[in-house]
Amino acid sequence: MAYEAELRSYCMDRGADFSGIADLGPFRKGLKLLPGDLIDPYISAISIAIRLQNDIIEGISDGPTPEYSLHCREVNSQLDEISKDIVNWIEERGYEARAIPASLWVDTENLYGNISHKAVARMAGIGWQGKSLLLVNKHCGPRIRLTTVLTNMPLSPDGPVKNLCGKCTNCTDACPASAIKNSSTETHFASRNEAIYLKKCYEKLLEFKEIPGIDYTFCGVCIKVCPWGKEKKE
Repeated sequence: MAYEAELRSYCMDRGADFSGIADLGPFRKGLKLLPGDLIDPYISAISIAIRLQNDIIEGISDGPTPEYSLHCREVNSQLDEISKDIVNWIEERGYEARAIPASLWVDTENLYGNISHKAVARMAGIGWQGKSLLLVNKHCGPRIRLTTVLTNMPLSPDGPVKNLCGKCTNCTDACPASAIKNSSTETHFASRNEAIYLKKCYEKLLEFKEIPGIDYTFCGVCIKVCPWGKEKKE
């Protein structure tokens, strides 16, 4: 039985703006996984995305705002609820599934989660890997939050989409930490260090975290300036 259409419809009904299916085969070598056998029981990953509100993103200037921090947390919670519902939906049909938290560093020293939601979303066709390392969606740019559900349900995977960053340097020029290297990739970066100075980025995030009302490692500047997320003027 083909479940893809029913699954996509269910994701949208639960509040997702975008969803896609990734084949886990390419992730079995080279991708950081915590624990290392995380995906062993599964064959597919479902990527779920919720769009961030433009008015909140446009309120960002040279750093995060309390409104942005709160909004991201609320969307993360919504994503976690959706992913739990998807797990139940899959299990009701006799298959196994595991929800990965929307925003959780398992390795806090090296800044890794269980699996890269952005890598899964890229393989699921939701967007491409931008110069900022963020996933960039054709409809709303990097103004999205992501989560992942792993499953052994047989699903036909989507495929990566073309990288459309081109010669744009907006995120590089605007980065308050000067952490983005303006590197390009047609597919994906072999490591985070190819695209950004991770230490510079994280140090700036810790600085922003001390701003009253932020209390989390958010920035948002590169998200705001990306031309793919900006509303077109009539």
